[in-house]
Amino acid sequence: MSTDNVFGLVRVAVAVPQVVVADPMKNIMELLLHTMNADAHSVQLLTFPELSITGYTCGDLFHQPLLQKKAVQALNLLLEATETCNTIIQVGMPLLINQKLFNVAVTFHKGEILCVTPKTFIPNYKHFYEGRWFRPSYEADVSEVELCGQRVPFGTDHVIDVFVGEGSRKRRIFCLGTEVCEDVWMPIPPSSHKAIAGATILTNLSASNSEIGKGAYRHDLVMQQSARCMSAYLYASCGPWESSGDVVFDGDAMITENGHMRKRSKPFTFSEQLLITDIDVERLERERFMSGSFGQTTIVDPRAFKRIECTVKCRDISLAAAPIINLNPLPFVPSDEKLRNERCEDIFNHVVTALMRRLYHLEQATKKREVTIGISGGLDSLLAFLFSLRAFDKLGWDRKGILAVTMPGPGTSNRTKKNALTLIKETGVSFREISIVKNTRTHLRSIGHEPCWKCLQCENAQARERTHILMDLGFVIGTGDLSEIAQGWCTYNADQQSMYNPNGDIPKTLVRYLVRWAAETNLFAEISAAILDISDTPVSPELIKPNKKGMIEQKTEDIIGPYILHDFFLWHMIRNGYTPRKIAWLAELTFAREYDRATILKWLLAFQKRFSGSQFKRQNLPDCPKIASVSLSPRGDWRAPADIILRAWIDEVEDMIKELSL
Repeated sequence: MSTDNVFGLVRVAVAVPQVVVADPMKNIMELLLHTMNADAHSVQLLTFPELSITGYTCGDLFHQPLLQKKAVQALNLLLEATETCNTIIQVGMPLLINQKLFNVAVTFHKGEILCVTPKTFIPNYKHFYEGRWFRPSYEADVSEVELCGQRVPFGTDHVIDVFVGEGSRKRRIFCLGTEVCEDVWMPIPPSSHKAIAGATILTNLSASNSEIGKGAYRHDLVMQQSARCMSAYLYASCGPWESSGDVVFDGDAMITENGHMRKRSKPFTFSEQLLITDIDVERLERERFMSGSFGQTTIVDPRAFKRIECTVKCRDISLAAAPIINLNPLPFVPSDEKLRNERCEDIFNHVVTALMRRLYHLEQATKKREVTIGISGGLDSLLAFLFSLRAFDKLGWDRKGILAVTMPGPGTSNRTKKNALTLIKETGVSFREISIVKNTRTHLRSIGHEPCWKCLQCENAQARERTHILMDLGFVIGTGDLSEIAQGWCTYNADQQSMYNPNGDIPKTLVRYLVRWAAETNLFAEISAAILDISDTPVSPELIKPNKKGMIEQKTEDIIGPYILHDFFLWHMIRNGYTPRKIAWLAELTFAREYDRATILKWLLAFQKRFSGSQFKRQNLPDCPKIASVSLSPRGDWRAPADIILRAWIDEVEDMIKELSL
């Protein structure tokens, strides 16, 4: 399976080369080695550090005409050596223009210089003496310069539109904006203007020294700039070979994407480093489209920017040559354990705070401190129960105000019943057990249906009977999670309804991590063992009789598919706006060891059909606290007609399934 520009992915790289100070000819050989390596890996954009041709720490040698001349000669040789290279390359050098020396970034492709970008903000404090040698960009009195026999744009008022294809097939794949070192440390960096002008990939050629604590500050600075500009930000800083005086350089290089770190170099490393990754420009453009405020920015008129065109060869990557992207099988769950634990704590604090506010309002309205929750012994009701316990404890309310109700039916297994009773008895809440078998049987017979406990009508009747009981007992805490809401895996006017649902924005793959975190941190020490056992229990609505051994017979994932796939589909469809074809491609790369393409497409089709057919259930969901960037609340992030059919999405998956048989 080949792709058209790999669904909007652009391969970029930053390098920390081994620089010899004041030896341009030696340095371009090093730059050329990195360039050839990058080109061999299909890199489309490669950025080197500030003054990488000469070295940053040349001092008063920058005043020497010979060094200035050698820098231009070295650039010329580099242009000639890369005439067949498909990579856009950026290097730093000193450039003399009308008796003024500028610290510039030179961007070129296939031997053609696209533009020269001078540094705007010249540091001249503490250990920085750049004002002794270089002039700021606004002191230039030209907009074009003669360099290596080419007449090229000069200034900070340009962006580069990068295209692939020719004629009617020509299309832009990204827009490039560049700044130099100190520029990003300013209140309004030049890259902010360039982002507003359309640049989706921003680069910074830097020579930032190391100080205790500065690395963390620099990390945050770059991350924040990429987040504010909704862009990729490539930051390349010179390495320890420049550390020949009082100032130490650690070779900090970063590739960030909309506030997320994609790659970062190892500090204080004397070996050369080349960081390569893929940037999803399609996702960046969608973020800007979805953010109404980004388009309202009026810092600068984007029409004032000159637009430079560059055409590169399209990367044609097959599944056998996977792109260098973050293939996270659990997009809702941080892969880093420390961050994951922090996220779990944040979610608990977030949801419990919202629930406390709702309970406070309930007390004001009813003069009661009471809620009702159904406890099944499953994951979702467990999580909602933990939220409720935590909220009551923080409010200082008696846990007896929580009425936990078990409602065993024909499908209730011994395992879940035992765990439900353990949760209730060990936490000191109020308890009632009400069987639904008799009432459900009576109801079914009253409408002319003999109970078989196997059909959908019997399942729905059980779900509605449970909700009927809970609603009659008090203020109902809902338990349905985001994954169930997405697929309509709930009975309309039954478990779909409650007075308040703390789980509504939490997907199934995250629910399991949350409850395990609660157990492992001893937040609920008295029920930790039960929590862990519930976490290991197969997900089931338990609406069909268990087998002869009393074990769960009806397993949700056997019916609707693996939640790990469905949450992956949900994230990329709603959060990133990807087409089914791109989602399938990413899923095949991500789950190559677990699922083949046919299986992925089978469940993707099921997901699309269920998501499409369940919008009417989402139209009147109860309130739930919004916790992340994927929400299906009809009052918030997701609004659609109740009778919508996603025909185009379904057709695209069906077309892919047909292609498998060709």
